[in-house]
Amino acid sequence: MRKQTTTTVLVTAPKLAKAGVDLLAEAGARVIYLKNADSVEEVEHLMATEPIDAVISRTVKLSAKAIAACPTLRVISKHGVGVSNIDVEAATERGIPVYVTPGANAQSVAEMTLGLMFAAARRIGWMDRELHEGRWSRAQDGVELRGRTLGLVGFGQIGQRVATVCLALGMEVVAFDPALKAGASPVAGVRMLPSLEALLSLSDVLSLHVPLNKHTRNMLGTSQFAAMPRGAILVNTARGEVVDEPALIDALQNGQLHAAGLDTMAQEPLPAGSPLAALPNVVLTPHVGGSTPAALAGMASGAARNVLGWLQGQPTDPSACVNPQVLRSNTSITSEVTA
Repeated sequence: MRKQTTTTVLVTAPKLAKAGVDLLAEAGARVIYLKNADSVEEVEHLMATEPIDAVISRTVKLSAKAIAACPTLRVISKHGVGVSNIDVEAATERGIPVYVTPGANAQSVAEMTLGLMFAAARRIGWMDRELHEGRWSRAQDGVELRGRTLGLVGFGQIGQRVATVCLALGMEVVAFDPALKAGASPVAGVRMLPSLEALLSLSDVLSLHVPLNKHTRNMLGTSQFAAMPRGAILVNTARGEVVDEPALIDALQNGQLHAAGLDTMAQEPLPAGSPLAALPNVVLTPHVGGSTPAALAGMASGAARNVLGWLQGQPTDPSACVNPQVLRSNTSITSEVTA
């Protein structure tokens, strides 16, 4: 058994929602926060100089170098579900489990998806800017969604919530998810399709709900946009790198796509001078789909429970671990957190 009086948890952000802070405080944990939420160097410095037992990872990169530099590290939890910023392979090699908080922000992201869809279809962002700048520009070329087909790429908790609302709007809804393609749809009225190709040709609106991995990186490019109905709408609340951004810009400029609503981009923060920011048919938000107070509280408490559960020898749901082979190799956990 490893004896210690205080557990140290690094939160790779300047703050954590109170729900998570309270759980860590009850466990007597010492919590370290980043001063700069985007500083990989600060993360690596803290991991090399502090006796960190657990990391609650936000958006900044948690590199193999950082993981290797911290011999005391025992568990990592993402504050959310996307682990593309965490070197999971490096953690696995060390026998360190990496957890996520599935479902904690599903409603928030689903509502952002719907907001972006409506805004892109009706050019709400462009008209808002026009009026703020003193011009009475009445765009009357918006897309009415009733009767259109929504294609969902990925059909987990977020996609299912979006589907339920869009069915109520009178849209047709189809979905593709490799994990579900052989089974019935979990939402009545949604038709499951066998491939992305089959989905694209039907999708007047295409909404992305997939993780970023080697299979999904640049999943949508020139040929995929060309396969969609002309004048289609793209909504991306997943990860920016899922889309070939230059191909997206071309499709928006040449009219193959009517509009796009993007909460995620290939490079974040969006660099100054990005062509996306200059396009009048693009609605942009700064990767905040899962950042309502309710969602932040759910992710913070979920991440805190993940790391404390592992450290206290009472691991949380194994389905929330993205490298479950580590759980199988750690059948006896005897560490304790004490005040």
